[in-house]
Amino acid sequence: MADHSIRGKVALIAGGAKNLGGLIARDLAAQGASAIAIHYNSPASKPDAEAIVKAVQAAGAKAVALQGDLTTAKAVEKLFADTVAAVGRPDIAINTVGKVLKKPMLDISEAEYDEMTAVNSKAAFFFLKEAGRHVNDNGKIVTLVTSLLGAFTPFYASYAGTKAPVEHFTRAAAKEFGARGISVTAIGPGPMDTPFFYGQEGPDAVAYHKTAAALSPFSPTGLTHIEDVVPFIRHLVSDGWWITGQTILINGGYTTK
Repeated sequence: MADHSIRGKVALIAGGAKNLGGLIARDLAAQGASAIAIHYNSPASKPDAEAIVKAVQAAGAKAVALQGDLTTAKAVEKLFADTVAAVGRPDIAINTVGKVLKKPMLDISEAEYDEMTAVNSKAAFFFLKEAGRHVNDNGKIVTLVTSLLGAFTPFYASYAGTKAPVEHFTRAAAKEFGARGISVTAIGPGPMDTPFFYGQEGPDAVAYHKTAAALSPFSPTGLTHIEDVVPFIRHLVSDGWWITGQTILINGGYTTK
């Protein structure tokens, strides 16, 4: 049987410079990963990426920071090529990249729609494609989506709507890569207590989200925390390898399929 432990494995984390991606990187290093490539989008995130690199190195793993705007196939190809050159072929590939826009459909411009599609759908598709080419046999691939895929709500058409295709990308990739022992999953957190959330929500919406989950009374803020999500990702990229082709909502009872 294949070795599904994290120890000694190489990982690539897209959007790994801060928030959930950064905690995933630190956690994988703590679990014994041998090397981690930390992707970040823009020069403004470089200091955050370098801080995660130092944290990973302090845990005993090799680490490298790689910059790139993943909204073109060429950029995603380069990210995987640079990862292989710097730390070797990945056993684990995790894509946390995403962009939120909360806005009525009538107010969304074509440029905004195109940007949301590029970040949330196109980048995810080509990340899965290149992961299928580069991840080692018996590897693990995880993409971050959103619990809004299980919601009936206004104003998130361009966010949840452009994350929705990733569900089918995940199923297709799981079928196509399964012959090599590769598992492919999507994780949909609930509203998370990070700047990613607060930048789009007004006070009334924040107050609602903090009480919307069944387990909200037991959360420090009522929201999903990155610490709530990481253990599930850790499981999926190790002993949870038998789960594949699924979208898993981690939200304390905020929404369900």
